[in-house]
Amino acid sequence: MTDDLSAALAELAAAYGVATEFWDWRGQHTRAPSSTVTAVLAALGVAAGTDDEVRAALRARDEAPWRLMVPSCVVTRSGTARQVFVHVPHGASVQVSVQPEDGSSPRQLAQVDRYVHPRPIDGALVGEATFEVAADLPLGWHELRATSGDRVASCPVVVTPSFLGLPPSMPDGPVWGFMTQLYALRSRASWDHGDLADLRELARWSATDLGAGFVLVNPLHAPSPSPPLEPSPYLPVTRRFVSPLYLRVEAIEEYAALGDLARGQVERIAAAQRQWNTSGSLLDRDTVWDTKRTALGLVHAVPRSPDRESTYERFRELEGAGLIDFATWCALAEVHGGVWATWPEELRDPTSPAVATARVDLASRIEFYCWLQWLADEQLAAAQEQATGAGMPLGIVHDLAVGVHPHGADTWALQDVMAAGVTVGAPPDAFNQQGQDWSQPPWRPDQLAAAAYRPYRDMLRTVLRHAGGIRVDHVPGLFRLWWVPEGASPDQGTYVGYDHEALIGILVLEAWRSGALVVGEDLGTVEPWVRDYLAERGVLGTSILWFERDHDGLPLPPESWRELCLAAVTTHDLPPTAGYLTGEHVRIRESLGLLTRTPEEERRVDEEEREQWLALLRDRGWLPDGADEQQTVEALHRALAATPSRLLGVALTDAVGDRRAINQPGTSDEYPNWALPLADGSGRPVLLEDMVGSARAAGLAAAVRGGGPA
Repeated sequence: MTDDLSAALAELAAAYGVATEFWDWRGQHTRAPSSTVTAVLAALGVAAGTDDEVRAALRARDEAPWRLMVPSCVVTRSGTARQVFVHVPHGASVQVSVQPEDGSSPRQLAQVDRYVHPRPIDGALVGEATFEVAADLPLGWHELRATSGDRVASCPVVVTPSFLGLPPSMPDGPVWGFMTQLYALRSRASWDHGDLADLRELARWSATDLGAGFVLVNPLHAPSPSPPLEPSPYLPVTRRFVSPLYLRVEAIEEYAALGDLARGQVERIAAAQRQWNTSGSLLDRDTVWDTKRTALGLVHAVPRSPDRESTYERFRELEGAGLIDFATWCALAEVHGGVWATWPEELRDPTSPAVATARVDLASRIEFYCWLQWLADEQLAAAQEQATGAGMPLGIVHDLAVGVHPHGADTWALQDVMAAGVTVGAPPDAFNQQGQDWSQPPWRPDQLAAAAYRPYRDMLRTVLRHAGGIRVDHVPGLFRLWWVPEGASPDQGTYVGYDHEALIGILVLEAWRSGALVVGEDLGTVEPWVRDYLAERGVLGTSILWFERDHDGLPLPPESWRELCLAAVTTHDLPPTAGYLTGEHVRIRESLGLLTRTPEEERRVDEEEREQWLALLRDRGWLPDGADEQQTVEALHRALAATPSRLLGVALTDAVGDRRAINQPGTSDEYPNWALPLADGSGRPVLLEDMVGSARAAGLAAAVRGGGPA
């Protein structure tokens, strides 16, 4: 085939939600080459390399719904009736009911008077009957059952909130909180890596002393247990389970029962690690994990009380097969390494007899990794309890990464719902003009629907269990994702659409169950209707001050910002505010060759745009003439306080004057992404205890609350 798509290939691509054309970040109409479209269809299990294959695939796609008696899953909104199609032999009768989640009596569904011509499928006529799910079905996961003669089929009916919005715990006015990379936040008791006890103390201090209402943390998802550990919290091996690096060993209840010999060993390990808390060197996750795993093994050997054992077993039952699969992958990774594609072939399939045998042989290690997740769940619960007990209306807001590592636990355990041969990324935009490849395999939208979205639901439930909110990184990915075929450059990808009604609906349902709010990170190239849809469903957006501009390209007046929004001056993909004010982001991209404009032009544009914001601050009386760096940072946060936005985020790096970028998108080893400990403007490490009573932190908190001197 040529790069000119045939009409049939374009039709097939549309049937699978694969974009053949789109508008780029400059507003230019762009067509996807046929090679990209064909590769993406192949990742969806569709052969489209010849005209005959395209015709066969179109026919199969058209017939697929008729081969199912009921859909794989029905997702609807509360207060809205929904029609459901049921397929039975032509002329056969069928009865359909819904069994509510609460166990109450089944509801019979009324058939809708709607005639559809029968279809010949595999030599037999198949008819389609239409039934209506009533608008008053309560929120939750219910079961639809269809019976026709001796044939019975069922599927979930998921009733989701029409509008989520803010939880009852939120006050009428705005709420502010720190945004932090937890691994970088160390205290004197840390093991050279921030942990959940540090999170608990950060929440207590910021709530009681500064009036904060939440703490937003980076994704706490688990990395591989097999070094080298991936530094990016946005490239975990699973999004469902927690990194044991965040455990505080001394906070485990069984730690108190350690014998003298074991306790002495743990104390020596801890002392060796704590000496690095005041070092400005890059974080060494491999050493942290090596020492922490040894200490955790000693604590794991302590017998649990009957009550503790019962609590542990309830946790294992709650997490079910997903926990066992994750723990099995961890145990296998210890033996064979963290890249499961290189394991012995018989271990690459989690349902194989060889894996069943390995589960027996590695039972003690599997149990160890299950136990670690129970401890993480306990310490997360303690952090959330401390936060809300200190007066935070939300407490801990968790971050959900876009995807997972291509060789990790989720890609092993969930092979049937994940695409192979492609990775997720981003098309070229103003911030990264060469595009991005995040190396993450995406969900297959067709297979995720066929699995009734259960892997997605289970992940959300685990993350939300002890959360006051969830931030969804790159929330447009629930609408469409940029798929990059293996071996292609990021700008040679195309968009693949997802059933956003189902994905957003299930997200807001699970958040509603947890009493949590949802923040969508809707930055970058986002279709305007996506933001409208998110607002309609009560999902908060994200506004970063430097990017908020009107139609003329001028700073958007603070009072014109969105209300349902998390507003912040900076984000983890930009330098802290002190660094941004000096053009650190331009310097980094220039040094790494990531600019498409000349450095001189890039600096000129950047300086003009920053000066426009500073001029607005002066006009409003928030920034005095001759202001120093700290006064300027505070003035920018006063602008946040003047917005109607309900959540105001303050980077913890701004509270200590750090200048260094946490992450530079589009890079891996070229920049020390996700490896910098918290430090002040001169690079000296700052511990959590150093912030308590800090005038700089107090001044910044006062500014974002709308007070303090101008």
